[in-house]
Order: sequence, then structure tokens, then C-alpha cells
Amino acid sequence: MIAQKYQHLVFSLIMALLMSGIMSLVITLFNLGMVSELLSIWLKAWGFAFAIAFPVIMLVAPVVRFLVAVVIEHPSNIAG
Repeated sequence: MIAQKYQHLVFSLIMALLMSGIMSLVITLFNLGMVSELLSIWLKAWGFAFAIAFPVIMLVAPVVRFLVAVVIEHPSNIAG
């Protein structure tokens, strides 16, 4: 198992792999349709998208966590 201290890194890696893969496939299909070279075109696009997505997620995730914490109501703040 991977140590808890690497949770942010593992989360970012998995999120980047899934999101870049899904989005690159959708955008490739949208732009080209079902072409015979789809797999090789998509894998090339996925590699490029992942190279961008991973560092972006690493940089943006702390900001997103902060914004979520701001807008989520915590039980200690609820009057009742």
C-alpha cells in the first residue's frame, strides 16, 4: 500500500489519467468522428492531455479544496 502522505499525489495522478483520457477521447470523437486511425490519434492526444492535466491538477487542487471548504456548511456552524 501507498503511505497516507502521498494521498494528494495519488489522487492527482488517478484524476489526471481518467479525466484526460475521457476528455481526449470525447474531443477526438467530436472533431474526427469514427475514423480508422482513432485509437492511435486518441492515444497521442491522451498522452499530451495527461502531460498538461497532471501538473495542472497538482496546482489547482489546493485552491479547489479551499473553495469547497468555503462554500460547504460545517456542522459546528449550523445553528440549532
